[in-house]
Amino acid sequence: MVKEMIEYIAKSLVDDPDAVKVSEVEGEQTSVIELKVAKEDLGKVIGKQGRTARAMRTLLGAASTKARKRVVLEILE
Repeated sequence: MVKEMIEYIAKSLVDDPDAVKVSEVEGEQTSVIELKVAKEDLGKVIGKQGRTARAMRTLLGAASTKARKRVVLEILE
């Protein structure tokens, strides 16, 4: 559910939605969501002063609280 949410948000932000790749690495207590976008769309996903990325991480925190698991978002180049 969390992975799909990040994928939906990222595809809504970028110019090349086909280049958006989201993968999830699950641990016992923490999951890492890795988000990869086209190089020219990286700025759109991060936002000015990281505001967009911070907002996505806030949403992840709220969603992961419900699942009782810590989720971390990593934006890869």
